[in-house]
Amino acid sequence: MIEPFVNCPLTDFSDSHNSEAMRKAIEKVHAELGRSYPIVIGGEAIRDIPTFNSINPADPGQVIGKFAKGTKELALKAIETAYRKFEEWRWTPPEHRARYLLKAAHIMKQRRLELAAWMVFETSKSWMEADADLAEAIDFLEFYAREMIRYGSPQPVVPYPGEDNELVYLPLGVGVVIPPWNFPCAIMAGMTAASIVTGNTVVLKPASTAPAIAYKFFEIMREAGLPDGVLNFLPGPGGAIGDTIVTHPKTRFLAFTGSMEVGLRIHELAAKLAEGQIWIKRTILEMGGKDFIFVDEDADLNAAAEGITAASFGFQGQKCSACSRTIIHEKVYDKLADMLAQRAKAINIGPPDKQENYLGAVIDESAMNKILEYIEIGKGEGKLLAGGSRYGAKGYFIEPTILGDVKPDDRLSQEEIFGPVNALIKVKSFEEGIAVANGTIYGLTGAYFGGNRERIEIARQKLFCGNLYINRKCTGALVGVQPFGGFNMSGTDSKAGGRDYLGLFLQAKSITEKW
Repeated sequence: MIEPFVNCPLTDFSDSHNSEAMRKAIEKVHAELGRSYPIVIGGEAIRDIPTFNSINPADPGQVIGKFAKGTKELALKAIETAYRKFEEWRWTPPEHRARYLLKAAHIMKQRRLELAAWMVFETSKSWMEADADLAEAIDFLEFYAREMIRYGSPQPVVPYPGEDNELVYLPLGVGVVIPPWNFPCAIMAGMTAASIVTGNTVVLKPASTAPAIAYKFFEIMREAGLPDGVLNFLPGPGGAIGDTIVTHPKTRFLAFTGSMEVGLRIHELAAKLAEGQIWIKRTILEMGGKDFIFVDEDADLNAAAEGITAASFGFQGQKCSACSRTIIHEKVYDKLADMLAQRAKAINIGPPDKQENYLGAVIDESAMNKILEYIEIGKGEGKLLAGGSRYGAKGYFIEPTILGDVKPDDRLSQEEIFGPVNALIKVKSFEEGIAVANGTIYGLTGAYFGGNRERIEIARQKLFCGNLYINRKCTGALVGVQPFGGFNMSGTDSKAGGRDYLGLFLQAKSITEKW
């Protein structure tokens, strides 16, 4: 019997046993850096082609791995292979498909710290952030396995005299999964697992800045017994293979997490009918945000400062849910601004393979330059309270930065930066705070800190975002507890980790037999 779902607990690295185990995992992974990895289509490993390097953002001279670079021809081959395999995989019973995920979750638990260590090197995640990423990936596998069993069970319909009626859920077909680099295990594994367990086949195109952890996941699924061709591993630049796999007439759906610009382009391309295409392609899009934390005049400022700091600078602010706008009532603005600046200045910066370093490097040089440009814009729009510069000469490190007295319509308040930058906005009233919070094109996450019950109830109703938190940070959604997805330009509100999510990868068929 499968036990009810329970979230995977986080690792306590204050325990010396756990911290020593993590150091050993880091040493093990360090010894494996620089190896070569193939494209895998239908079980065939393809190696003898040009490669690209995945590098360590904290030490750009260090190569994480050398990856075979996908081409248009290989993209076509991957889609065709997945299409042929779908005709077999689609008939695999739901319980059978679920067990592949449960087995993979078991393997990931056994190798948890080693897998986390890959993310420490490849994406410059701190120990805590890498462990949380891995725990979320395990949760997705465990949760979606159980959800598929529920979807595969008899569905309730209203009885009707003289007829036998039933509703069943069918898989869609070939899915293209395009995950982001910022949650390179959790989101990648979640979208892929959801596609597979619902009976679809997958072409996985990992982020080019984080392909190593995706390959490790691919290996785990293969070790769990997943048949060749159900999951196909196709790394490479989006320009070479992205349009091919998106526009192919046999592609049935696209699951994407990333920037608004790329998500909208995928949505546009998917809407165009290709020759030979017989369906409307589905797009499952999570595209980012300009997330807020609103601190009212009667809030617990210590709790607010702690939550804002964690939400702004956890993983260098490179989360679609990160707090990049802090909206503060004027009565507590000066005090809270000072508290936040002091906390930002106290953050340890450096290579995250060292446990004491909380803030690692941003993902690459392009991201670093973009963030530094926004900081310069912010210095013109507001007042620099903390940070504001690149940190060190080696690696893509940026100081945690706070800019005060930013206006609601300033670029720093409206545009997604995706880095360790927080804009402080002063408001005169609760009503103005609500309006400012809702005043962007996004609607992913937000939080409200306050003690007045009536205002809390109004905030619950009027703050417009897919994930709203009261008196806590706006990051850290748990699978099954806080289904995740946003409104407006934040995407299609997919609610990953929720009871509706697998329905996006299925289609319902109603069957009636007259007696």
